[in-house]
Amino acid sequence: MTFNAACWRHPATALVIATSLLTACETGGFDPGGAVCPPVVAYDQALRELAAEELKALPEGAVLVGMMADYAVMRAQARVCAD
Repeated sequence: MTFNAACWRHPATALVIATSLLTACETGGFDPGGAVCPPVVAYDQALRELAAEELKALPEGAVLVGMMADYAVMRAQARVCAD
């Protein structure tokens, strides 16, 4: 066994012990299927129209347009999650 191999043995042992001790502290139940759905903010028609006009006014290739598309997908996913 080389000197380097012996150096790695003790931290690995300490990691296993620490992990098992931390796992033993868990006392509550866990429901892996329970999802917490974020709320979907409701925007009125006037505000949606204003946002659409502002998006149209952005220069071509604006990063914000792509980000808003991502936001629309996230809102749709949150709606599905809540159902």
